[in-house]
Amino acid sequence: MTARRHAHLLLVDDDTSLLKLLGMRLTSEGFTVTTAENGQEALRLLQRGKIDLVISDLRMDEMDGIALFKAIQQQPGLPVIILTAHGSIPDAVSATQEGVFSFLTKPVDRDALYCAIDGALALTRLAGDERWWDAIVTRSPLMLRLLEQAKMVAQSDVSILISGQSGTGKEILAKVIHAASPRAHARGAFTGVVSQREGLFQTADGGTLFLDEIGDMPLSLQVKLLRVLQERKVRPLGSDRDCAIDVRILSPPIGICPR
Repeated sequence: MTARRHAHLLLVDDDTSLLKLLGMRLTSEGFTVTTAENGQEALRLLQRGKIDLVISDLRMDEMDGIALFKAIQQQPGLPVIILTAHGSIPDAVSATQEGVFSFLTKPVDRDALYCAIDGALALTRLAGDERWWDAIVTRSPLMLRLLEQAKMVAQSDVSILISGQSGTGKEILAKVIHAASPRAHARGAFTGVVSQREGLFQTADGGTLFLDEIGDMPLSLQVKLLRVLQERKVRPLGSDRDCAIDVRILSPPIGICPR
């Protein structure tokens, strides 16, 4: 809700009654709302102040929603959601191929609209970052919210358990968490880096270590690994002294099998 209170939406529709109704609903949700009855008026309003998101009807006289979107593209980073009472699969495909964030059919489902709005605003916030999430290609509002959560937890030093079915991209998510964390700029390794003198944990000291398929390890090795995670110390091969390590662990859960 905090992000919503700071979001400024521009609604564009030539149906004044629907424009007023939708404006009232979104205002009650905490958004700042400005309305326009046609595309030209919308473009003039965009020149006057900062708008975070445009929600436009598709079918309008003189300038339809797609034409408005193409004009808006001259302002990079401003997402557009298209609404239409004449929805069809070809319209939706064409709109999304053009780069429209979301295409919704009237009467608009409230939850679907709010989900699309939240996703579009999340995309805007993420686009202002250093593209730490380039490894993931998505326009899904749910995935964008997950990326926002990933960035928040990335700022801490806690180890993270990443759950999900096999093949859903847990390792990729682990990489973007590491890329968003202060550890991405510190000495260390993400995964799979070894040297002749140092073990994997020592090589990753100050950074992040992704441990996959831990459940496939022998139980005796899992016990030793647990001790390392608890005590944050390792004893290099051939040494008689423990070495403290500063490593964040990212790992899928152990023992989860698809059913």
